[in-house]
Amino acid sequence: MAESMIHGWINKRIMKPEEISVMNKSDQDRLEFLSDEYGVNIVCQEKTELKDANFILLAMKPKDVEVALNGIKDKLTGNTVIVSVAAGVSIDTIQKHVGNFPVARAMPNTSAKIGKSATGVAWSKHVSLEQQHELRKLLSSIGGVTVVEEEQLHAVTGVAGSGPAYIYYFAEAMTEAAIANGLSNADAKKLVRQTFAGAAEMLQQEDFAELRKKVTSPNGTTAAGLNSLAENNFKEIVNQCVTSAAERSKELGKEFK
Repeated sequence: MAESMIHGWINKRIMKPEEISVMNKSDQDRLEFLSDEYGVNIVCQEKTELKDANFILLAMKPKDVEVALNGIKDKLTGNTVIVSVAAGVSIDTIQKHVGNFPVARAMPNTSAKIGKSATGVAWSKHVSLEQQHELRKLLSSIGGVTVVEEEQLHAVTGVAGSGPAYIYYFAEAMTEAAIANGLSNADAKKLVRQTFAGAAEMLQQEDFAELRKKVTSPNGTTAAGLNSLAENNFKEIVNQCVTSAAERSKELGKEFK
């Protein structure tokens, strides 16, 4: 996720590579790859770069957040906003480890790499209006931003954070079905890719249900396909999918207090 965001910021020229510094727990090879690939800096052992940082992005597994915070809290200044993309870890939990610093939680997705992320964000009362503006500017450069209440980030995680994987899985299934119905692998993938790309553009222009109705002629081929989805409880399956991801986000938050 962090790499996708870095790629997006540099590609959109919202930040220069030399304005970004990276660090992690122990993977030096990964840090050197990011430095070579994007031209970003590697945080020195003394972590002096943290004192001048406007934003510190926490992009690790929830179980690693505590160790990360304990490793940087003595280097922070009051003007630094901690931005966490760790699923489920609450603002209160982060502040228990670092104090009343400005803290924001964001849930982007990996489409940030191409500037198409769907990102939800919530922030603590300690984040100033100016900091909110700057953070929205940063996140807007990698896609669309929706400001929500913190509790709603679980739903954002289930829909937007994990959402691309559902779509990729659906694309896999459509490709396999196309091949089973006689198309070559190459032709199936080409048709599925363009179908998703075209539909994604149309979704930006009209109501979802109206788009579906316009494609669906009575007793036609589309109706037959949609009837099969309905008969197999497609909407309930999707609901269970999103709800399961949202519930897992809540569970992750409870694991780290």
